[in-house]
Amino acid sequence: MQVSVESTGNLERRVVFSLPAGDVDAQVGSRLREIAQSVRIKGFRPGKVPTKVVEQRYGGQVRAEIVDGLLRQGLDQAVRENELRVAGLPQVSPGEDAAEGELKYVAAVELVPDFGELDMSKLEVVRHTSEVTDADLERMIENLRQQRGSWNKVMRAAQAGDLVNLEIVSTVDGVRTPAEGMEKNATVLGSAAIYPEVEAAIVGMQAGEEKTLDITLPADWHVPQFAGKTVTSTFKLADVSEQVLPEVDAAFIRSFGVKSGDAEQFRADIRSNLERELKGALMNRLRREVGEQLVAAYKDIELPPRLVEQEARNLLANASEDARRRGQSLTATPEAFQDAARKRVLVALLVGEVARRNELRLEPERLNETMRLIASTYEQPEQVIALYRNDPQLFQGLQNRVMEEQVIDWIAERAHHTEQALSFQDAISA
Repeated sequence: MQVSVESTGNLERRVVFSLPAGDVDAQVGSRLREIAQSVRIKGFRPGKVPTKVVEQRYGGQVRAEIVDGLLRQGLDQAVRENELRVAGLPQVSPGEDAAEGELKYVAAVELVPDFGELDMSKLEVVRHTSEVTDADLERMIENLRQQRGSWNKVMRAAQAGDLVNLEIVSTVDGVRTPAEGMEKNATVLGSAAIYPEVEAAIVGMQAGEEKTLDITLPADWHVPQFAGKTVTSTFKLADVSEQVLPEVDAAFIRSFGVKSGDAEQFRADIRSNLERELKGALMNRLRREVGEQLVAAYKDIELPPRLVEQEARNLLANASEDARRRGQSLTATPEAFQDAARKRVLVALLVGEVARRNELRLEPERLNETMRLIASTYEQPEQVIALYRNDPQLFQGLQNRVMEEQVIDWIAERAHHTEQALSFQDAISA
C-alpha cells in the first residue's frame, strides 16, 4: 500500500491511499474460506457451504472490514511518519483516477493548531467555594415534607402557600377566552405560576368570590396573541386548601429508602446527596470559568473548520431535541451555533494540549470515586458500576469527563486565582 500526504490548508491534510486490488481480493478470499469452515447456513452441512454462497452472504461485509483495517494502518503510518496531530475523525471517501488493479481512497484530515506557549499562570480564575450547612439540610428536609404533603380544604380567606382552584374567563380585543363557560386552573399562591397581579388579587379572597382585573401584559408574553395587550380577566375562587405536612417519623424516612427508619442515617444520606450536588455544581462553575479564560486568551487561534462545523451541528441537534421534548419546534441553522461551537472546540483542544504537554494521565482513584458517586444515587450501586465497566462506550465517556475535570483543576491551580465563597443555594443556582 502506498500512502502520500498533501497539504490543503494550515490545518488540513489530504492523505491518499493506493491499495493493490489483488492484495485486497486475496485477503477477502482467505477470510471467506475461514468463515466457510465454521458458518452454519440452513440447507448445508457445517464446513460444506459453497464458497459462492458464503461470498454472497458475507463478501461485502468482509471486504469493508479488510479495507477499513488497511486504511487505518495506512493512516497510522502517515500520522507517525509526518508527525501529524489529528483533530477529530478523518473523512474518508473513494479516490478518483485509480489505475487498473488499484483501489484508491482519500482521507481529509484536520490537525490540532499550534497554540504556542501555554502559560496558565497568565489566566485570572475565580474559584468558588461553598459548603453544606445545617440550614441547607433542614431546608431540604422541609422540601421533602412538602413533596409528600397533602391538601385539606379550609373555609377561610386565601393566603400565601394555599392551593386555590380558580374559574377564569378573559377578554382581549373583544374576543372571549374560553368562548363559553370558564377555564379552570389550580395554583399554589406564592409559586409564581400565574401573573403576579392576579396572584396578589387572589390573596384575601373567599371561596365563591369574584374579581375582575385589567392587566397589560409584557411584549414578550409567552402567549403570542396576548403579548403587549390589555387583558380583562374575571377570576372566581372555587375553593381553598392548605397544606398538611407529614411528620419526619420512621415511616416518612423509610419512604425515601432508609430501611432502618433512623433519623440520623436519613440526615447523613441527605447531606451526602447535597454534598455530591454541590461538588458537581462547583466543578461546572470552574469549568465555565476556566473555559472563558482560555477562550479569551486564545481567541485568535485558527481552528479546524470541519470540526467546528460538526460541533455546531451537534449543538443544533441537541437544541432541537430539547425543543421537541417541550412540545416546541426549533427553526435554526448550524450557523446560529457557530460561535458556541468554536468556543467548545477551542477549549476541548486546549485541554487536550495541556494534558499532552504536561503528560497528565487519568487518575484511577478519581475515576473510581466519580463512578461511586454516580452509582450511589441508585438503589443498587454495584449494578451501576458493573454497567459502566462492561459498556466500553459508557466507560469511555466517563473517562473523558473525569480527565477533563482533572485538567481543569490542574489549570486552575496554576492560574492566578482568587476564591469566592458562595452559599449552597447560590452555588447550585447556575
